[in-house]
Amino acid sequence: MENDKQALIDELKSLLEQNVTEIKDQVENLKNQFYRQYHEEQAALKKAAEELAAAAGEELKEWQPKMDELENQFRELLNEYKAKRAEVTKQVEAELQQNLLRKENILSQMKEMAQAQTADVMDNLKKMRELQAEWKTIGAVPPTKTQEIWKQYNLYQEQFYDLVKINIELRDLDFKKNLEMKTLLIEAAQKLQENPNIVEASRALQQLHDEWAEIGPVARELRDELWNQFKEASSIINKKHQAYFDALHEKENENLRNKQAIIEQLKAINFAEFKSNKQWEKATQAIQQLQDEWRKIGFAPKKQNQSIYEEFRGIVEAFFKAKTAYYKSMREELGENLKKKRSLIERAEALKASDAWQETSEALIELQKEWKTIGPVARKYSDDLWKKFTDTCDEFFNAKREANKVSRDAYQQKKAEAKERWSKRVEEIGDRGKLIKMYENLQQEIKTAENNILFFSGKSKSANQLVNDMQKKIEGLKAQLNELEQKINALDAE
Repeated sequence: MENDKQALIDELKSLLEQNVTEIKDQVENLKNQFYRQYHEEQAALKKAAEELAAAAGEELKEWQPKMDELENQFRELLNEYKAKRAEVTKQVEAELQQNLLRKENILSQMKEMAQAQTADVMDNLKKMRELQAEWKTIGAVPPTKTQEIWKQYNLYQEQFYDLVKINIELRDLDFKKNLEMKTLLIEAAQKLQENPNIVEASRALQQLHDEWAEIGPVARELRDELWNQFKEASSIINKKHQAYFDALHEKENENLRNKQAIIEQLKAINFAEFKSNKQWEKATQAIQQLQDEWRKIGFAPKKQNQSIYEEFRGIVEAFFKAKTAYYKSMREELGENLKKKRSLIERAEALKASDAWQETSEALIELQKEWKTIGPVARKYSDDLWKKFTDTCDEFFNAKREANKVSRDAYQQKKAEAKERWSKRVEEIGDRGKLIKMYENLQQEIKTAENNILFFSGKSKSANQLVNDMQKKIEGLKAQLNELEQKINALDAE
């Protein structure tokens, strides 16, 4: 970008060494190119500042464009151009007024000779030729006066020649000279048709028309023919000139349509409904691609060029502003989720040393369920938080499993002892009602165990082991229930 702007500055410097009246279009083109790049750079810097502020959790409230030395240089060159052009314009206007005064003075003398009742023909003829020669040395007059001045000039010439009734030989000599000059202008106009630079050809044609107007009359019978030839040659160039600008305007209109199509594509991106980073990033890539396409398109018609650019820029800025707001909201949500998960870890750590196995198991399972309801946190915290939470839960469940293991060993020993003395226990109980009471208690214990196992849904390996241990316990209780049922049935049969 810097190199591009420097190249434009160098080109403008080179142009300023030329005639300032001939470089208007080139200067305007350089100005448009330079400030398009400049504004794009400033927009990019502002966007970067906004993203940097957003990354820091802040909002960019004030932003000043970066001082650009190249832009200062370019502006100074433009000011130099404007000053030169103003000076030239001032000089030209002064010169045009001075030329007008000189030509009006000549017209006054020509009018006096043309309307004189008596005159020395030879003296007046010589004086007329001197005035005509002087007239040709005088430059242009203000455009608003040009037609009127030339009309009077030609009128007084014709009146003078008719009035003095110059002899045919002298008059024919002037007519012949004028004929030769106008014939050369016609040939020059026809030659211009071969010039591939139609703008240059059109300017040259205008110069030929100025010269034509300065040449005196030809024989009356040749005037229309010569003028028609000159006008026909001029018409061909004028048509090419018009076609050139028509094509230029059509290209600008095509550029306008292409830019409008890009704007429609931008409008079709409904970022108000975006809910994920993936959606925002995909849309960002699409918009950046559309920005690249926009830069490749040339100017739209001057009347719409600025307004359509502002519409394009407004949509793009609205998108990136919404994107910044989304990521700010996400950071706030991630921060809130981080607080919640840290709070759950603290609560789990407060429970992990408890030996109230049933109550604490249920509490930890509730914490695990609550953990699942909390949204994501920043990736840099996610794994560590999950590991810390599961390790804390595992510490409790491992301790519980060890305690249950001791209980299972004792249960197996008691089961063996119970099997060997069963008949003795029946005798000691001596009452069928007590056996039924034991049967009902076992049923209730099994039901409670089956309800509790539903709450063990942790993701850790230790939690899964605890579920397996509970399942084995339920199977053992069911075996006892089956044996007790057989004993009751045996008593009933006896």
